[in-house]
Amino acid sequence: MKAIVFRNYGPPNVLRVEEVEKPAPEDDEVLVKIHAATVATADCEARSFTFPLWFWLPLRFMFGVLKPRKPIQILGQELAGEIEAVGKGVKDFKKGDQVFAAIRGFGAHAEYKCLPASGPMATMPANMPHEEAVTFTVFALNALHFIRKADLQRGQKILINGAGSSIGTTAVQLAKHYGAEVTAVDSAGKLDMLGSIGATHVIDYAKQDFTKNGVAYDVILDVIGKSSYSRSLKALSPEGRYILANPKALPMLRGQWTNRTSAKKVMFELAGEKPEDLIFLKGLIEAGALKAVIDRRYRMEEIIEAHAYVASGQKKGHVILTIGHDD
Repeated sequence: MKAIVFRNYGPPNVLRVEEVEKPAPEDDEVLVKIHAATVATADCEARSFTFPLWFWLPLRFMFGVLKPRKPIQILGQELAGEIEAVGKGVKDFKKGDQVFAAIRGFGAHAEYKCLPASGPMATMPANMPHEEAVTFTVFALNALHFIRKADLQRGQKILINGAGSSIGTTAVQLAKHYGAEVTAVDSAGKLDMLGSIGATHVIDYAKQDFTKNGVAYDVILDVIGKSSYSRSLKALSPEGRYILANPKALPMLRGQWTNRTSAKKVMFELAGEKPEDLIFLKGLIEAGALKAVIDRRYRMEEIIEAHAYVASGQKKGHVILTIGHDD
């Protein structure tokens, strides 16, 4: 099968389309013929190995010290496709099922991938093609997790910093679905899109500091980890929640103190992808509450261009990798 492989850390041109061995499912696995994947910031970070210092060393041992070890050599965390084969112990899926799934790890940038049948995978929404359904897996599940942690009540104010990201675009729609007043913060080129998916207010971070606009927010969700901790706390209502989706060491430590000494709460618990949450998102999609936000589409042979674009920070929502098959 064809797969996109990188055997050394570095810039986008370390990526190559190569022939690798096609996997076969274990008893508790399914083999998915992949039709669509995403290219995300996490893929670019793994390829170039640009992680925060406090996270760098443990990940280096996990991924490979001198060069990426298998299966990290094939990136991609989100996929949608068709089940081609099932292990003999699998009961909930069958050959021919159209599925979308989150990978606990990597491996979606290939023609085929084996996944545990008990993992975060579900049959696709009836009203979405593969290229759209794939955008509601890993990062949408994270968005759902953070919005649930926010415990939003109808009419409350939420500000989402980094709203044009893979997580942010779903978080905006979920917050709107739950009746919140949504303020979306991102670069100027993304603001029209954010208004179209449900943001009540939009802020260009290059022109306005949301912590100085005099508004008290019930929830601040920082997707990109770049808001000022102290100023963000001041921008919260007396019992507001500050959610760190991309937490760094110092804000996590400061958050422990804030939680002990204030009615305001700082949260940074990471999501655990669950199949029941994917099914929940599927229901919202079929009800028309969520729509895919796709910026660009690339073929496997264009993976270098795809990584360069995602790494530039310009992407709006999701970048799709279409997986072609010779048959």
